[in-house]
Amino acid sequence: MADPTPILEAPILEVRDLKKHFPVKKGVLRRTVGHVYAVDGISFTINEGETLGLVGESGCGKSTAGRAILRLIEPTGGTVKMMGQDISKLSKKELRPFRRQAQIVFQDPFSSLNPRMTAGDIVGEPLLVHGVRGKKERNERVAALFDRVGLRRAQMSNFPHQFSGGQRQRICIARALALDPKLIVGDEPVSALDVSIQAQVINLLQDLQRERRLSYLFISHNLAVVEHISHRIAVMYLGRIVEYASTRQIFTNGQHPYTEALLSAVPVPDPAVKRQKRVLQGDVPSPVNPPSGCHFHTRCPYAIDRCKVEAPLLREIAPGHHVSCHLR
Repeated sequence: MADPTPILEAPILEVRDLKKHFPVKKGVLRRTVGHVYAVDGISFTINEGETLGLVGESGCGKSTAGRAILRLIEPTGGTVKMMGQDISKLSKKELRPFRRQAQIVFQDPFSSLNPRMTAGDIVGEPLLVHGVRGKKERNERVAALFDRVGLRRAQMSNFPHQFSGGQRQRICIARALALDPKLIVGDEPVSALDVSIQAQVINLLQDLQRERRLSYLFISHNLAVVEHISHRIAVMYLGRIVEYASTRQIFTNGQHPYTEALLSAVPVPDPAVKRQKRVLQGDVPSPVNPPSGCHFHTRCPYAIDRCKVEAPLLREIAPGHHVSCHLR
């Protein structure tokens, strides 16, 4: 588990009531007949040197949230503040300086690399785009990044198909580090890798965090990985955050029924320990037509009538521990 006490200063990232709704269009005239409520009002902060794990089932809106925060897709509503400045309404030109402060590492290291560019050119491209290095200095910087992420300088002239999956993800990490960002969004950065390689990449990310005081938004559905790297965890279900607390609180005293179900599915590396699994009934509702009230009530074993009509607020039930549940 990550050190639970990072240096707390002004937040690097502050997200308030972030929403992303995709229109559903039908017919010859392409009229809007509904919306996909991918992200439906989430709020959290990330401090310097801290990792926030964003977890949930596939389709709950985690990746959409990460992209909306970086404005790779435009949010529908809410505010995103980076180092105290609201970037959610900035023009492309005004946003450019902040692009250097926030980078992303995608899930698939192969599709996120240009197959026609060498690894050295890929890592050096952010420097070239932002005009921060001459050619010689840029090459030296790229070589130093290759050294730091565990690649050989001789591999700078290789193309992506000449690397293994773990090496490709190291190239992606080097590219993300090129501009010395403050924040890195990891969109399931190790889920496509073998378990042994996952451990190497996670250890690399933690070493870089200690060296550079990096902040991470670590998006994953793998709670075992999130427990290892995160200081705090936000649990997401159908576009909303249902629980938000320190890693220790989530794993020792998770309060939301959805969190309980996720934790019960985490394998225990001890055959003598038996954990009672809570299998959720039914399928995840469609984000086009989410349930009224609490989105989770259709699958919750503890649901009451109030859950069906009234959406619970994300309340602080203990210092630093927030839960969105009428029964807590």
